[in-house]
Amino acid sequence: MSKPFTPSAAAPAPCRAGAPHTLAPAAVSRRHLLFTAGALGLLPLGGRAEPARVPLRVLTHSSFDLPKPLLSGFEDAARVQLVLIKGGDAGEVVNKLILTRAKPVADVVYGIDNALAAKATAAGVLQAYEGPAATADALARLPAPLVPVNHGHVTLNIDRAWFKARGLAAPTALDDLAQPAYRNLLVVPHPATSSPGLAFLAATVAAMGEEAAFAWWARLRTNGLKVAKGWSEAYYTDFSRNGGARPIVVSYATSPAAEVFYSKTPLSEPPTASLALPGGVFQQVEGVALVRGGSATPAVREAAGRFIEFLRSREVQQAIPTAMWMLPATPGTPLPEVMRHAQEPAMGPQPTPETLAARAPAWVARWTRVVLR
Repeated sequence: MSKPFTPSAAAPAPCRAGAPHTLAPAAVSRRHLLFTAGALGLLPLGGRAEPARVPLRVLTHSSFDLPKPLLSGFEDAARVQLVLIKGGDAGEVVNKLILTRAKPVADVVYGIDNALAAKATAAGVLQAYEGPAATADALARLPAPLVPVNHGHVTLNIDRAWFKARGLAAPTALDDLAQPAYRNLLVVPHPATSSPGLAFLAATVAAMGEEAAFAWWARLRTNGLKVAKGWSEAYYTDFSRNGGARPIVVSYATSPAAEVFYSKTPLSEPPTASLALPGGVFQQVEGVALVRGGSATPAVREAAGRFIEFLRSREVQQAIPTAMWMLPATPGTPLPEVMRHAQEPAMGPQPTPETLAARAPAWVARWTRVVLR
């Protein structure tokens, strides 16, 4: 599961943090310079300034992050001014869309995944899109009207140095986490506000069945499970690799590669490891969609469609692995060398979109009763 991104002292994992209501820097500088040029009488002969750019409001989760030259290039080509609104974790983004549906705060939304697609669709906050990207080949799919942009795997990650220093073996099964040896070691994001949190919960239910899964979660609570609001809090605050007290965290299979990429000193091996425990892996697919009730201005709707196509462009797809630490949706996109540290895990049973649509709200409610009350 953005920025502007600032690496922590201990190299961060998939960039999943950012600032709200971020106006694209290129748009700010152009507008300021144009105003200044006009004030100084430096406009071209004839007094004609650059035509006003269409403002396009894009709501994203806090991990959305693409190279500035790519964003500026899109603005120039599409004649738009991007207004990027960081809405927190993907669960918070969906909640924001629902709470503001009478007066939407965005024209396009990015970051809703397959664990949250049913909730967003049922709430009627998304609008159909029929451009080329909607039917383009993809390595992982999403239910319409979402267009897949990237995918990855939610897994448990461990701080390898923490385990080595204590002579404790890493867990090899989910049941290990309920044993006394692993008491107070695990932190998970809350499934009501975090898409990785919901994804991990869904993976456990799909593998164990509802009754066995919630009995396991109850044993985790007894064994000192910690719950964080979102992925960023879990990874950057509670995870021992970043100064916290918990050496096991719900994160991504790409997290070890990100640790190597952002390390201040060259590393041949990552300091963290992704654990593909049976029942603890979920394939997450993130997408982009039009927001129902967004601006009805034809120029804005056209710009919104162009942004969707932009996210499936070759340049953006190639940038995704080391910008957002997910895998590109477009088949055949080359991966950077550092991604050799992001081993694709074996997946166990996965919940179907229909199951998620029907059962996810009840799972979250039951999880809240079992774990937090």
